[in-house]
Amino acid sequence: MTEAPESSTEKSWPLWEVFVRGKRGLSHVHVGSLHAPDAQLALRNGRDLYTRRQEGVSIWVVRASDIVASSPEEKDSFFDPAADKVYRHPSFYEVPEDVEYL
Repeated sequence: MTEAPESSTEKSWPLWEVFVRGKRGLSHVHVGSLHAPDAQLALRNGRDLYTRRQEGVSIWVVRASDIVASSPEEKDSFFDPAADKVYRHPSFYEVPEDVEYL
């Protein structure tokens, strides 16, 4: 079976990344990608494609071209500066004995 050729309209539509927050989740999770001509249609199509069983309570769509990410190859040099800041770790602080529920 041969694939149908893409139309020029589909080629010109930007790629959108879709993130959904589940009913029990606290953060949005990347669930997939889709092509759409604008943000509103991307939201609707993302809802239809990725929340068919009503598992989401919030959806985000972001143009893929707007996402900037660090490179996995540079992870050591990119995240290295955090290692010398010990004050960011909770073990640096002493909790007084009279503090409850911490």
